[in-house]
Amino acid sequence: MAGSHHLQQDVPRFLHKLLFMFSLAVVCASLYFILSGCCDFILVDSAKHLKQTSQLLPLTELFQRKNASFEKRATDVGARSASPVGSTGATGAVGAQSANVGKDWTATRRLPQAIIIGVKKGGTRALLEFLRLHPDIRALGSEPHFFDRHYSRGLNWYRNLMPKALEGQVVLEKTPRYFVTADSPGRIHAMSQEVKLIVVVRDPVTRAISDYTQIISKTPGVPSFETLTFHNGTEEALKVDSLWSPIWIGLYALHLERWLAHFPLEQIHFVHGERLVSDPAGELGRVQDFLGLQRIITDKHFYFNKTKGFPCLKKPEGSSKPHCLGRTKGRPHADIHPQVILRLRQFYQPHNLRFYQMTGQDFGW
Repeated sequence: MAGSHHLQQDVPRFLHKLLFMFSLAVVCASLYFILSGCCDFILVDSAKHLKQTSQLLPLTELFQRKNASFEKRATDVGARSASPVGSTGATGAVGAQSANVGKDWTATRRLPQAIIIGVKKGGTRALLEFLRLHPDIRALGSEPHFFDRHYSRGLNWYRNLMPKALEGQVVLEKTPRYFVTADSPGRIHAMSQEVKLIVVVRDPVTRAISDYTQIISKTPGVPSFETLTFHNGTEEALKVDSLWSPIWIGLYALHLERWLAHFPLEQIHFVHGERLVSDPAGELGRVQDFLGLQRIITDKHFYFNKTKGFPCLKKPEGSSKPHCLGRTKGRPHADIHPQVILRLRQFYQPHNLRFYQMTGQDFGW
């Protein structure tokens, strides 16, 4: 009887323990599924952030990287917020970037709002590289030649070449041949009536010699500059062959006339090629004004390279060396007889004067 009594007392205790263990198991299972869902979310989010497409990293490493990324962004935002407007870092304009923090997901490809349309051997590559310092400029590095060679591919093809840009950033491309191509003004106008156009102009005589220097570097055996400059290969008649490409490109007034048939003068900005060498910060300041951007690129970004004979960029962030343009830039020009240069200056004089009148600027050539 005593054993039966103890058994009756043990049954409720057993049931209570069983119920407690069952309840504990339910709670643990619930917590497991809740935590599993959170971890999955963290894993997916971290995988996207770290761009891991092949496999997920260990969870501890993900948390470490995620936290480090958040801490770095918080530090950067704090530093930028503390900087005065227009302050610059090693590559310039850190302060202006604060408005773009956290907006990467809005970056899209769009047609350019500004185009460097010319001229060849005027300094367009230097200008492009200098402008790329600005955080609010997104520039295509290569020359797309859309409006002169690939127009049949369509605007969608052209748009897809452009770098992604945030709202407020200026998308820019440069193709110097546009300035002298007859169809380019109308085609660009059909794309956008508001697009801003930039032309880098340079003393047409110096530009022609530079153009010829590039030609002979790529095509050995080309006749002399004098032979190509004058009809019949001589300067006796002093008749300049204005249809020879290096000479023809320098007829700036002739080419500008086509652009003014489609765009008002205030929509075209002329960069003085010689001043781009002697005063790059001043020329870049005027370009930034024209594009409606804060003047962030200043003289602190440049130094003069005596070997090349033109300005280079000071050491960019993340690099141990200053940045200069390639070895094809700043190379010595071909030696041209002074009489030939004098004749070319006489030839270009009326064309230059007309160009000054059209632009309202005296470039002093």
